[in-house]
Amino acid sequence: MRGAPIVVHRISATSGRRVTVRGQNMGLAHSDRDLLEFLRQAGLPDAEDLLDDPAWVEWVGGRAREYQPDGPP
Repeated sequence: MRGAPIVVHRISATSGRRVTVRGQNMGLAHSDRDLLEFLRQAGLPDAEDLLDDPAWVEWVGGRAREYQPDGPP
């Protein structure tokens, strides 16, 4: 079985999550807005409903839709 085509990687130490679509690096997302822009650029203009679908998006090393590391701001 193949993994999800969209991978939102672990939160970086300084904040943000690297996003890959079908193995292509799209950038560092600091919010759902950033993530949706990357998906629009990848040809998925109406991707908001996909963010919580594990068949489409794999959230690695943290909760879905979180972009800041734990600890003090």
